[in-house]
Amino acid sequence: MPKRHLSNNIRRLRFEHGEMTQQQLAEQVGVTRQTIIAMEQDKYSPSLELAFRIALVFGVPLEEVFSYTPDEGA
Repeated sequence: MPKRHLSNNIRRLRFEHGEMTQQQLAEQVGVTRQTIIAMEQDKYSPSLELAFRIALVFGVPLEEVFSYTPDEGA
């Protein structure tokens, strides 16, 4: 089975939404700024509930925030 990779567009979406800071997003979804940083760096995969909360903040479908694709070379 090929390896998969969860990636996200959180950083881009923050800037498209009035240059929202990591702290502002964190407060709106109920996590720490460090959690947002880790997600943006692809070092942390959020729970399904958190993923939906992030999508709701930006007013976009979940698939516009997160994507799950095969790893390069897999």
